[in-house]
Amino acid sequence: MSSTHKKSPPVPKSLSKIVEEAIDRRDFLHVTFASACGALLAPSSAAELKRLGDRSASRFTSELFQFTGVPTSQRDAVVVPEGYVAEVLYRWGDPINGVAPRFQMDASDSAADQELQAGMGHDGMEYFAIPGVDPNLQGILCVNHEYTDQVLLFSDGLQPMPPSAMLEEKVRKSQAAHGISIVEIARQADQTWKVIDSPRARRLTANTPLRISGPASELIGTHVLGTLNNCAAGRTPWGTYLKCEENFQGVFGTDQTDFSPDENQVRYGLQASGYTYNIDGVKVSSFRWWQQDRRFDLADPDNDSLRFGYVVEVDPLNPKSVPVKRTALGRFRHENAELTLAADRRVVVYMGDDQADEYIYKYVSRQAYDTETKSAVGVESTSSLLDDGTLYVARFDEGGRGEWLELSPNRVELADLTSAEIAVFSRQAATLVGATPMDRPEWVAVHPVSGEVFVSLTNNKGRSVSNAANPRSKNIYGHIVRWQEDDQDAASLTFRWKVFVLAGNAAQSEPAHRGTINGDSFACPDGLKFDSSGILWIQTDVSSSVLGQPGFEELGNNMMLAADPSTGEIRRFLTGPLGCEITGNAMTPDRTVMFVNIQHPGEPADEVSDAFDPNMYSQWPDGSSGGRPRSATIVVRRLDGRPIGS
Repeated sequence: MSSTHKKSPPVPKSLSKIVEEAIDRRDFLHVTFASACGALLAPSSAAELKRLGDRSASRFTSELFQFTGVPTSQRDAVVVPEGYVAEVLYRWGDPINGVAPRFQMDASDSAADQELQAGMGHDGMEYFAIPGVDPNLQGILCVNHEYTDQVLLFSDGLQPMPPSAMLEEKVRKSQAAHGISIVEIARQADQTWKVIDSPRARRLTANTPLRISGPASELIGTHVLGTLNNCAAGRTPWGTYLKCEENFQGVFGTDQTDFSPDENQVRYGLQASGYTYNIDGVKVSSFRWWQQDRRFDLADPDNDSLRFGYVVEVDPLNPKSVPVKRTALGRFRHENAELTLAADRRVVVYMGDDQADEYIYKYVSRQAYDTETKSAVGVESTSSLLDDGTLYVARFDEGGRGEWLELSPNRVELADLTSAEIAVFSRQAATLVGATPMDRPEWVAVHPVSGEVFVSLTNNKGRSVSNAANPRSKNIYGHIVRWQEDDQDAASLTFRWKVFVLAGNAAQSEPAHRGTINGDSFACPDGLKFDSSGILWIQTDVSSSVLGQPGFEELGNNMMLAADPSTGEIRRFLTGPLGCEITGNAMTPDRTVMFVNIQHPGEPADEVSDAFDPNMYSQWPDGSSGGRPRSATIVVRRLDGRPIGS
């Protein structure tokens, strides 16, 4: 289970010292925002949107969505508005060819079986047309598998318990349950959808050969095995899928007793134990891949920790193509990659780094994209569009202004670093130039007409001091920020911003906890995506540790909502089963079918499932006949066949 690549480079000796000195001389968390600035925190009106530069605000100012909102729910079910139906399409363990190998309800499937089945932790996804086929009837669905529940994944959970080693078969199965699925789906005569056999179907796992491109390849080599912890996603206009590696740090660790992570490993969350469960008061390393695969052993100088944390480009229509890690887009805990085009048709990719007090980035390509020929201008391949460009990080200033700060050796603060080092240690570079620490930046979404950009900031309960764009200390409910690039050009280096909404609970007495919602209450916004009509779809990820707890009890289970960016109205569209997160959003071109992912149904408050009573907290989606709860993709459609939300 080894990979072929260059030896891992030493961490630049200058980097830790440079970052430390910069922090000493700069206070990033200064108080800049008082509660008296209520106007800036209020949802935007149509006039305000027009002032921010929306060319067609009037198009979206009335009756953007007409469904009747659903109430909060604590049911172990997916609830949708009257006149809609939600049907399960693709569960963890379902075969990618729609036939075999079938999932074993006791999770006794082998690692080899898992390589041909849906992985765990369904997250971001995109739907792609097949040339010559009506995409409203049939297409390719790419689904990310973010992580594995190491208890539910195996029939006997984590047995045998430490200090025994994680068995090789279990490591291989866990690695096979990461990555992505590429499946072909089709509408049936009864209007339901199903996975069908297809030569395009395949799984990418933690052991799939991948290529590394862009500036970081000078340091980390050009090849690696695997992609993992794939969170949200994106797509390119030339028809490829962008999947984002997020919490990769949890599968790395070591049993070497004298190991201590260096400062740069600490910045990326790498530690000897990796992810841990607390079982009966004992701290247990949940993955322990390093015991069978040295690539994940932090004590091994040739470990792969610098080769994860990137955006990966995949061709969904070519099963023989090799996915590519695009390092020019930076290394951090990528949430999604939202691609748009600048005024001169250069490619722009917006990205969030999902950790408290981390940053929002954008990448701008050097070459332009020709929308008519679907090719890069002046070069042989579209590959250069995501390899050759400039990475920026956002600074949100007082008064609603902001600036994109270049991350390159051209800046005096980064003059001692190479482009390769900046690509690998993007977080440290962003700190050096003075980016604004944000409250867990997650999905970024771009308005289909105005180009205005929205970002979800899930929460930051550890924030003690607010800043302009993150106005609440101990931000437990999260918020959404919007901005318009100057001249409505995505490549602009300056922008105007404001808070779109502070999430909260209308039943709370404290104003800071009620939020500024115009419509249905929600907390912890995560997934964001615009559809072609201009609806902003919001998905929530309230942690299972606080679901139903004081301050959250009235909100029920996690949910999906529709927002009108012109009026600020927000209406609840869907609620999920117990313990789940709602994530992932794709549609057919005619908007009559929506694909949504239900992640980790039944996750308990301590996040430790029970291998011997797996249905203790949820029986979704298979009911009492199912052996355990399973993440799944669902199909939401109107019974009358009309577009979703209309």
